[in-house]
Amino acid sequence: MRCVARGPVHATRANGRWPFGRILAVCLTGLSLSGCILGTEHPDAALEVPAAYGAGPLHPDAAVPALDWWQGFRSKELTGLIEQAQISNLDIAVAVAQIIQADAQAGIAGAPLLPSLTGGASAERIRQQATAGGGASVFSQYNLGLTASYMLDFWGKNRATLFAAEKNALASRYNHEVVALSTVVSVANTYFQILAAQDELKVARNNLAASTRILNLTQKQFAAGTASQLDVSQQAALVAQVRASIPPLEVTRRQNIAALAVLVARAPADFKVNGPSLSRISVPRVTPGLPSELLVRRPDIRQAEAQLAASNFSVESARAAFLPQIGLTGTTGYQSAALSSLFAPGAWYYTLAASLTQPIFDGFLLKSELKQARGVQLQFLQSYRKAVLSAFGDVEMALVALEQTTIQLRLQGDVVANSRRAFEVAEAQLNGGTVNLISVLQAEQTLFTAESTLVQVRLNRLLAETSLFQALGGGWNKPELQTAAATQ
Repeated sequence: MRCVARGPVHATRANGRWPFGRILAVCLTGLSLSGCILGTEHPDAALEVPAAYGAGPLHPDAAVPALDWWQGFRSKELTGLIEQAQISNLDIAVAVAQIIQADAQAGIAGAPLLPSLTGGASAERIRQQATAGGGASVFSQYNLGLTASYMLDFWGKNRATLFAAEKNALASRYNHEVVALSTVVSVANTYFQILAAQDELKVARNNLAASTRILNLTQKQFAAGTASQLDVSQQAALVAQVRASIPPLEVTRRQNIAALAVLVARAPADFKVNGPSLSRISVPRVTPGLPSELLVRRPDIRQAEAQLAASNFSVESARAAFLPQIGLTGTTGYQSAALSSLFAPGAWYYTLAASLTQPIFDGFLLKSELKQARGVQLQFLQSYRKAVLSAFGDVEMALVALEQTTIQLRLQGDVVANSRRAFEVAEAQLNGGTVNLISVLQAEQTLFTAESTLVQVRLNRLLAETSLFQALGGGWNKPELQTAAATQ
């Protein structure tokens, strides 16, 4: 419903004049009549929430992640990079700009719920042509007026539009949290990949030094006649193979450094990482609590929930557009032919009118808009369901990966220890001339492969840890979490 005021029209009442304050009072009564149909479009999401996760020991008092969960890795450099990304990352800056836009859109949507006042002033000089009995006449016309407009939201159309915009603004805030969490996880993962590349480079260079040492010994044995040219060529090929494995590792390291520089909004050319070995990175303890806690903690779920709520209100607004709209018109001001008498009592005028508009045929426009709104509602309903199911799946996969990589890390450590011991024995026996070169080559290749695999297992364990943090929605404020759960 709508209240509009415009145009200088003189009107009187049998027992006196309408004061302009009464015009505004009539308009404002619409505020108390709005929202008659709100809250009717809330489809059942039909969520299937498991009682517990299938992987790992879970209980309500689990070690949920802290708000600054990245501190648990105990790396000052990583902490500094994450804090810098939270301030400077450009994706986060875009998300902040989207919040500003969504808030402004909510303000635009709420404007029709408030009266609109417009003031105007005009001055005219009018000359009329001469008539048969007299000469031309010239006179002035002065006008000063105030116009009020307002739409009575009796069916809740405008209020539903406002609520939809407010829910979209809320969704933009959750989107900011999603982007911020993804950025933090990306910084951590990229940092760990840089350290893994550095560790693999160290393994390759150590293996190159050992291979070169054995090659020199083989060449001396060949000169003494105790080794063949085949032994020398085989060891030389192994040295070349190890040397050729270094450039790809250097490419991985430098490319990840460049990617990390972009995440913290720095120029890649001047960006450096001086991190330690992956073996010096601590793995924080974290286990999830109840699956239902994800519904109030994961920002992507809250974003999907807010988008669904916005689509519900959009359907209500589209449905209310079928109902009649009532328009009220009110204007007051002063009008006179002489500026000196503009504010005289006789120069004051006012007008008040009412109208009702009912859509009859619009080429099925309103029907199509309602159908579109219901389609969007169905889309966000399915997106919300998918977000919830994906959240449970993410946690399950992260728990399985963390559990198995922890076991693999322990076993691979034993492989490296035994392989290193075998290589040291083989090299000592080669120096003593009690073993052939083939046994040494096998022991050396086994050690090189085992150490490279150990680096990858350490990396995979850390990536599984960050995946679990991301799957749980980042850091948790336990009292806030309990309050939100109780509210839901």
